[in-house]
Parts: sequence; C-alpha cells; structure tokens
Amino acid sequence: MSGTLYVLGTPIGNLGDFSPRALETLEAVDFIAAEDTRVTAKLLNHFNIKKPMISYHEHNKLQKAEIIISRIQGGESCALVTDAGMPAISDPGEDLVRQCHEQNVPVACIPGPSAVISALALSGMPSGRFTFEGFLSMNKNKRREHLEELVDERRTMIFYEAPHKLYSTLCDMKTYFGGERKIALVKEITKIYEQVIRTTLDDAVVKFEDGAKGEFVIIVEGAPEKQEEITLDYAVKLAEELMENGLSVADASKAAAKQTGFKKSDIYKQLI
Repeated sequence: MSGTLYVLGTPIGNLGDFSPRALETLEAVDFIAAEDTRVTAKLLNHFNIKKPMISYHEHNKLQKAEIIISRIQGGESCALVTDAGMPAISDPGEDLVRQCHEQNVPVACIPGPSAVISALALSGMPSGRFTFEGFLSMNKNKRREHLEELVDERRTMIFYEAPHKLYSTLCDMKTYFGGERKIALVKEITKIYEQVIRTTLDDAVVKFEDGAKGEFVIIVEGAPEKQEEITLDYAVKLAEELMENGLSVADASKAAAKQTGFKKSDIYKQLI
C-alpha cells in the first residue's frame, strides 16, 4: 500500500454506510489528509482507528498539497477524505488528485456514499442524462450568470445548497427557469429526517420563504424541447421533402397542409 493516494468516500450521515474496505484502508494507510481534522477525528474514534492526520482544505491546499505529495513520493500512503461523501467532487481534493497524476503519483479510489447520486436516485427525476452544477456562487452576479447559462439546458440539473441560501437560490432559479419548472429538494440524506420534496419552483419559493433547515440537494427538471416555429416556408420545405419521396405536388401540398395548418392552396402556389 506504499506510495499511493487513496480517494476515500465517507458516510454522508449514517455511519452504517461506511464500507469494510474503507475501514481497512484507513487502518492501513500511513496518514490521512482531511478536510476538517476535528470532523474526521470523530469518525476515527467511532471505529477505534488511531491515525495521524494533516488538514487539507480550500484555504491551505496550495501549501499542503506539496507536503502530501512529497510524503507519498517518499513511500508513505495517504487517504484523502472530506467531512462527508466522496472527495474531489465539488471539493479541493480535485486539485490534489490532478497534481498526483501530473507527478506520476499512484491514485486509487475507495468508493463511498455520494450526495449527488443518492439525491438523484431518490428524486424520481429523469436520470438518463444529468449535469452536476455544484454550489452556486455567493456572488449575486456570478450566480445569475451561471443560471442564465443553464436556461436552455435539457438535462436534469443537480445543485448543492446550504439552508441559509436556499430561498434566494430558489428565487433566482424561478427567475431564469420559470415558476412551472419541476424540482425535487432532497434534504438530510441517510439521516433521521431524510426527506424528498417534489414540487415546482413557484411552490418551493412560497414553502421556503421563512427559511430552511438541513443540507439540501436541488434537482431541477431540464428545459423542455423547443418546438420549431411553423412558418409557410417550413410547410413548403416539408412538402418538397414529401415530393422527393414520390408524392405529387397536389398530394404533397395536401399532406403538408394537414401537418402545419396552412392552406393547401398557399403551399401549392409556392411549389409551382
């Protein structure tokens, strides 16, 4: 196990979700790179694991990455963990993993719970294609620019949000996506008060006007398919395609008229 970075998923609420392989890995590595050593200490104490830790988070990642990689290159093994869920997903661990690859440091994954996938599975929303958008920026202009880019997004969209920002985020989503857009709000995944709220942005804004409690994952329905504007030119083009398939001018005009609502005579005139 020497000389490897292990990207290790931890429970997002229920300690019973911690896998035997994850426990074995924590017991075997030389040290742990943790987002918050105090939070990880509680996890280790619960499972009676004694292991040295080094903090690695957004505000110290530049300095600590060099130390962590140097120790791994020296033959030590390291488990990278966050406070909850999979490291490197909307998380500074992404930078450490990239730097390891750039320096040919081996990286292995010990899969664990993921709020993104768990929330999508619970939501009942279309899951064939989806996009994870993470946390929206706290900067009002950047947040709105982000949402504006997603106005025509057809895939199901997944966002993380803190309770104190939920209402303002829902209001911004309503502005850009429309009040009738369907959403699912999934809160406290795997915990006692786990809940799935399927509703619309209109109703959600009203429901959470007075605030919210708990960590939320917001699943937003993708934009509906845009209907091509039906014009006389479109009707004529349709008739021409029907003629290429063997229909006469009259029959093609008649068929195109039925499909588009334009008069057969108007289409016929354009064709001849």
